[in-house]
Amino acid sequence: MDIRILKLLAKDARMSIQDLSTVTGLDEDTVISEITEMKNEGLIRGFRTVIDWEKLDEFYVSAVVDIKVTPKPGLGFEDVAKKISKYHEVESVYLLSGDSDLCVIVKCKTFQDVSRFVAKELATIESVTSTKTQFVMRRYKELDVDLEVTNPDERGVVSSC
Repeated sequence: MDIRILKLLAKDARMSIQDLSTVTGLDEDTVISEITEMKNEGLIRGFRTVIDWEKLDEFYVSAVVDIKVTPKPGLGFEDVAKKISKYHEVESVYLLSGDSDLCVIVKCKTFQDVSRFVAKELATIESVTSTKTQFVMRRYKELDVDLEVTNPDERGVVSSC
């Protein structure tokens, strides 16, 4: 398995077979075979487009929700994470070390929608003992893609004495 193909596709999933072949020095049939094998083995799980939602009129609000879980028989971390993953508002779910057990990235239309989703869906899951929601104010980099900052933060610099 040629990891160079994975690294190239991670940077640009639209790279053509011909370009991958040229960069890696592998023939096109080998590149196709490698990609097919990586898909079949579950290394490549999908191809995504990174969208700068701030540039659209259709606004979305993202939040990072830290969740503490007290595992119970039949409802451990994995079960809670799988349950949370099924909601369409949820973009990502991570198991963490440290103060929180799970980190959930949520995307909704409004701040109120995020608040309602956390209060009515996430916080009510059995074994969830607490949630802490932080709203994303601006994205600078996502999925290894730098998002151009066209409107710099106008709040100014705060000096410390």
